[in-house]
Amino acid sequence: MGITKKVTVLAVGLGLVTLSACGSSGDDGGADGGGSKTVTLVSHNSWAASKDVIAAFEKQSGYKVEVLEDGDAGQAVNKAILTKDNPQGDVLFGVDNTLLSRALDNGLFQPYEAKDADLILDEFRVDGDRHRVTPVDTGDICVNYDKEWFSEHDLTPPKTFDDLVDPRYKDLLVVENASTSSPGLGFLLGTAAKYGDDGWADYWKKLKANGVKVVDGWEQAYNEEFSGSAGGKQAKADRPLVVSYASSPPAEVIYADPKPDTAPTGVAEGTCFRQVEYAGLLSNAKNPEGGKALLDFLISKPFQDDMPLNMFVYPVREAAQVPEEFEKFGPRAKDPETMDPARIADNRDQWVKSWTSLVLK
Repeated sequence: MGITKKVTVLAVGLGLVTLSACGSSGDDGGADGGGSKTVTLVSHNSWAASKDVIAAFEKQSGYKVEVLEDGDAGQAVNKAILTKDNPQGDVLFGVDNTLLSRALDNGLFQPYEAKDADLILDEFRVDGDRHRVTPVDTGDICVNYDKEWFSEHDLTPPKTFDDLVDPRYKDLLVVENASTSSPGLGFLLGTAAKYGDDGWADYWKKLKANGVKVVDGWEQAYNEEFSGSAGGKQAKADRPLVVSYASSPPAEVIYADPKPDTAPTGVAEGTCFRQVEYAGLLSNAKNPEGGKALLDFLISKPFQDDMPLNMFVYPVREAAQVPEEFEKFGPRAKDPETMDPARIADNRDQWVKSWTSLVLK
């Protein structure tokens, strides 16, 4: 959905970048002379925004933004549910379409229709007129491949889900745990959308027999296990296929020094599942007015224009800017797998339980 953290290694995808907290907590005075000066955003480990964009919001609103990162998206949502009576912050960012029903069914959010919500593209709107969540970004979860590795081994990279179970690609793929990782769950849902209720488990049996490796989360998979990433090269990783995002290749170009003319990684477009990330005002937020201002900001044009090159996701607001690098190195999949949120809600927990028993045991 989220994407990057650049320390010495590269992270990419829906939700993979970090911003250190801006401001410190305080409860004296506020934007309107009362309440807290601080508004706290709880997020997965993928949040990032330009300092000047955050500073402009803080100046305009009177609130200081504090960011609390809480692991992968699945971990962040689970912790938010456990602490919903006394939440860690005011707004939760990063709950995606794979986890949305879990958050809504557990009453995580209170209704709020953000300013300019009518400018969000129709395809990303959910929840009717209840407005418990606000769409913020979108992206495609897809298998990425290491171009250099496949060239050196004189092997054509896979293009589809079917290709991944071909013996030619045995012991080459690393995926994230569907029970703990948002991209891991998205990839599982992509296979369920592709093969149906009766076929996805048989597909995973074949994938397991073909040597798929499962790790806890995206950072480990991409930065430690994937041979095509900057981090993977440093770690001498040996898996040239990884579940990541369609926007990962442009990040590899943008953060490279020197910048290559072409991306060192590619996307198997027949393996993509469309992800949408949302934010919502937590039900027992201590600073609801600050939370509302922050939600307005997340779909404002300044933030939506700034977001792609910080989190390597696509904006959801009409007429928001899409970087040239995205179109050149990481265009959105033309025909990704999708799934109705109601079907996800009805089947997700059982699918994950079955997947865990099938793949991890």
